[in-house]
Amino acid sequence: MSAHFVKGTDPILRDEAVSALVETLLDGEDRSFALEDFTIPADAKAADDDDTDEDGEIAGTPFAAALNAAHTPPMMTAVRVVVVRDVGNLAAAEVSALKAYLADPTPTTELVLVAGGTVRKASATIGALEKLVGADGDVVGPKSEKSTDVLQRELDDAGLSLSAAAAKLLIAHVGGDVGLIPGLVETLAAVHGAGAQLDVDEVAPYLGEAGAIPMWDLTNAIERGDIPEAMAVVQRLLTTTSPSQPKPLHPLEVMGFLHGHYRRLLRLDDPEIRGNDAAAAALGGRMNPRAAGFRLRQARALGTDGLRQAFDHLSRADLDLKGDRAIPGDAVMAVLVARLAALTTRAAARRT
Repeated sequence: MSAHFVKGTDPILRDEAVSALVETLLDGEDRSFALEDFTIPADAKAADDDDTDEDGEIAGTPFAAALNAAHTPPMMTAVRVVVVRDVGNLAAAEVSALKAYLADPTPTTELVLVAGGTVRKASATIGALEKLVGADGDVVGPKSEKSTDVLQRELDDAGLSLSAAAAKLLIAHVGGDVGLIPGLVETLAAVHGAGAQLDVDEVAPYLGEAGAIPMWDLTNAIERGDIPEAMAVVQRLLTTTSPSQPKPLHPLEVMGFLHGHYRRLLRLDDPEIRGNDAAAAALGGRMNPRAAGFRLRQARALGTDGLRQAFDHLSRADLDLKGDRAIPGDAVMAVLVARLAALTTRAAARRT
């Protein structure tokens, strides 16, 4: 094979898959001669007609160097391995040039395209390239990116076992950054040794900084009426950095997410909407019926008055974030989520 695609959303697990594939492709060849590694930056100048040479080839971009390397025969080795990371950042003209190369690849080059990218259309580009390579080449990636699967695999490899409480603590700590798990398990193995059975007290001191968490952890805490948890989650969203989240979220990003969440609930505040399928249709068919049914029950629980109060709180917080009362953004968000969670608690009390 001459083309390979490495998929995966977690950057650490994906890089591990890349490393394993590259080792296989090198097959003992000297890395300094046989391997070239490129990353397509998100801020690279988009390729257009001004970025092509007289032969129509892409010029002057990071991708140009990668494509040139792929076309170049190996020197002092039997194979040349060219790795191109964050292919979701490729411009349209660069994707076209890549397709042309894949139609007639250099037989002595193993081209490894790696998912990733932060530009707006990255996911569409990644999907198209995965499909293109998969037609004739090799698509690989992490065996699983589910936190419980990754944890169990790493524990088995390290010869460790965790109590249910310790496993729950570790998984909650890494959040969406599943790629942090291998390093944590490696640390635990180094400290406690193979065969150790660990509880919370043996795990907690070695967890390090928390990983990023998904936004829906915030709405889940709010919907449970768990004020302390909602405040802790929003603080984590606003302060945590990790491999999958290089920058903390801005308060306005969290505000936008909450606005969208409550707008969906408002659309479901209609007695004529009954059942999961009707709820999904009311939301424009962009949500599966089971999830839409869950939102419908949330809207019913809050009721019209509760939703009106929620939007009052959102409006007040939005003004504060824009400088109305000169309150720090993290304080504004803490007060907001506490008020929203309290609405759920009061709504539950009225029903009992």
